[in-house]
Amino acid sequence: MLKRERQAFIMKQVNLHNRALSADLGAMLNVSEDTIRRDLNELAEAGELIKVHGGALSKSYHYDYVPSSTYAFSEKTIIAQKAASLIENGMFVMIGGGTTVRELVRALPQNLHATFFTVSLTTALQLCDHPNVEVIFFGGQLVKNSQISVGGEVISRINDISADLCILGTNSIDSEGITDSDLEAVQVKKAMIKACKRTAIVTISEKLGSTQRLRVCELNDIDFLITELSPDSPRFSKYTQRGMIIL
Repeated sequence: MLKRERQAFIMKQVNLHNRALSADLGAMLNVSEDTIRRDLNELAEAGELIKVHGGALSKSYHYDYVPSSTYAFSEKTIIAQKAASLIENGMFVMIGGGTTVRELVRALPQNLHATFFTVSLTTALQLCDHPNVEVIFFGGQLVKNSQISVGGEVISRINDISADLCILGTNSIDSEGITDSDLEAVQVKKAMIKACKRTAIVTISEKLGSTQRLRVCELNDIDFLITELSPDSPRFSKYTQRGMIIL
């Protein structure tokens, strides 16, 4: 495989799953981690991604990233409109971060009266643009690259809340459940799901059938699956069998 093909594959994985580990990329491409590190350094210097310890993050994690440059932007705007329909006046909503959630916040009506709890600094700042929304940010150890608050203090505060709805993006989903590649983020997501009466997963359909190393939850823990596809798509058969509602 030529270097440009290898780097195109790396960018696809980073943008699709929001982050990628060097070890995983090396295994998928059958090359050394040193080769992957060189590729990541070149791509970071070119401004294509954010190099972090052990791998890379999508540039879309940055608060000043241009929304229209987001990977699968049109699909995520469709998902955002569907997800916004679940949020009603008076609700307590626990919400994560990521590019799809960012478009969801943009899709919320300006006259919405609701309370949002979030661990995402970017999401909290976006929600401040909605005059009738109360925003509660779970502060703790802030992961600088993803602007997500993590740690025991955050989880403890989440455990004290009983919310109506949890809305989360995901790195991967298959017939066995939701998976991720970041241990601290997984622990926070687990707490968020447990603290809510219902949970909705928002994801582009390209992630269906993909897996990461760390399990967030089983499909039985999810009430709604929201993608850009029509709910009657045959790709959802394994998910509807688990009782999930497809929007």
